[in-house]
Amino acid sequence: MSNGTLHHYFVPDGDYEENDDPERCQLLFRVSEQRRCGAAAAGGGGLSLREELTVLGGQGGGAGLEGIGKSISYDLDGEESYSSYLRRESAQISDAYSSSDRSLSELEGKFRQGQEQGGREEARLGDSFLGLLLHARALLRETRHISSGLRDKHDLLALT
Repeated sequence: MSNGTLHHYFVPDGDYEENDDPERCQLLFRVSEQRRCGAAAAGGGGLSLREELTVLGGQGGGAGLEGIGKSISYDLDGEESYSSYLRRESAQISDAYSSSDRSLSELEGKFRQGQEQGGREEARLGDSFLGLLLHARALLRETRHISSGLRDKHDLLALT
């Protein structure tokens, strides 16, 4: 966190939004001689900037190492070592990958099956439509044959 005057603060609990009060922060690095955090309130004495940075660096380093230790202990999720944690995470990732691969294969199979069913349905519709066209053509031929027969009979009747 920075307060805009080249002062950089370490926020102990990591919640930057809630801790914008420099009095609640620990000063890690300071460029100007103005005192902002706990050092001004404590009435800090005659430490030079170099000495102050050394002291604060040690405090910040300890807090940083403690934070890293907590982070690693949270990250290990109860595992004894980092390698066993990584093995478990790797197994979980592998399981998730194989599960997603299986799901993808199932989806591809269903997609192909849907395409085949759609193709069969289209073929069935095409066959039924073709059947209707052939039937209509046969009816038209029969109608033309009957019409020609009636015309012949009409011509015969007209002659008599």
